[in-house]
Amino acid sequence: MAGKAEKAVVQAAGREVAVSNPGKIYFPEAGITKLEVVQYYLAVAEGALRGAGGRPNVLVRYADGIHGEFFYQKRAPAARPEWIEVVALAFPSGRVAEEVVPRDASALAWMANLGCLELHPHPVRTEDLDHPDELRIDLDPVPGVEWPQLVAVARVVHEVLSDLGLVGWPKTSGSRGIHVNVRLHRRWSFTQVRRSALAVAREVQRRAPTLATSHWWKEERQGVFLDYNQNAKDRTVASAYSVRPKPDARVSAPLTWDELDACRPEDFTLRTMPARFAQIGDRHAGIDDHPCALDAVLELSARQEAEGLGDAPWPPHYEKQPGEPPRVAPSRKKGATPGGRRVPTKPLLEIGRSRRKEEALAGLERWKSRHPEAAARLQPADVLVDAMRGRYTTWTRVPAPARPRQELTLSAACRRSRARTARRGSDRGR
Repeated sequence: MAGKAEKAVVQAAGREVAVSNPGKIYFPEAGITKLEVVQYYLAVAEGALRGAGGRPNVLVRYADGIHGEFFYQKRAPAARPEWIEVVALAFPSGRVAEEVVPRDASALAWMANLGCLELHPHPVRTEDLDHPDELRIDLDPVPGVEWPQLVAVARVVHEVLSDLGLVGWPKTSGSRGIHVNVRLHRRWSFTQVRRSALAVAREVQRRAPTLATSHWWKEERQGVFLDYNQNAKDRTVASAYSVRPKPDARVSAPLTWDELDACRPEDFTLRTMPARFAQIGDRHAGIDDHPCALDAVLELSARQEAEGLGDAPWPPHYEKQPGEPPRVAPSRKKGATPGGRRVPTKPLLEIGRSRRKEEALAGLERWKSRHPEAAARLQPADVLVDAMRGRYTTWTRVPAPARPRQELTLSAACRRSRARTARRGSDRGR
């Protein structure tokens, strides 16, 4: 059987593609193997290539399955078949890397064999790397937000896009969110496309202030966050038909607007999508026939700026941009008291610091056991795991109505880092 062999071979686009360790389990709960992932992408190749084909792709590799370590690989492997296309892409840092450009089903099979569950294309074609042809509206629910609220916000997005003369194509993210893509004429820069996404996010917030937010800092978010920064240069999101690292192997499913209310994200998995695709085809088959212009959105952005809404924070690893507001979280801004002492304007209780989200959340559970009264008052959205601060990968910050004394716990990795810093300081003092 293929699952017991050391290698299998699949036929794709007139080529033979070798699959190493085909029986390796990638999804333990569902019992899904590497070979099944490869076969899935062959079954939906036409739709997957409509989203990721002809574009530079970041390789997101899960070599040991969804519960193992994964990593983002921008540079195409040096050992690759001669028929794998690459393109040199420049990043905001000034560095350049050759990224993989899938063109047919054989490239998808080759990528899946590397452990690439997800497809992460840039919003540009290889023929024009400076002008995105896709505006990406990313609806990211905060903890505690259920699917009906997410759908309600997507409906507002649809209204806003329609009012601006834009055609939106919705899909499940494959996780908890919804993506709405807009195909564009290739005339605008990354900065203009990002600013357009910000204008749409702010207009959605204006129309549905209790449901949606455009605020970048996690501590200010409520409801559904419209992540405008997914349109910054060098950012990628999981494209249509991507398999996501969830126990049920759910996938990012292209939908019609009429399907939103009747479906759930868990309806679409690696095992159910091929039959849907064979029966109805790609719901986004017409996306390339409807390229849109951003003139009306940029006019909206200009009106917002005239009203005092200029640029908003960029991701932390980007250089400070002209016109960007101070890149300081609200809880870290200082305000003077009458006595002259400076205190945070929006105090939050920091529970722990860790380089891994799992360790931070484990520390939160220990904190809850020590402070059950305060823990009982927390809502899901009160617990913030924020990877956008300082030199620590993950901070957990909890706004608590009944605030116990500040207790900061550090993971072992963070303690070792602090110890190294202290030793270096001691050596310098000698």
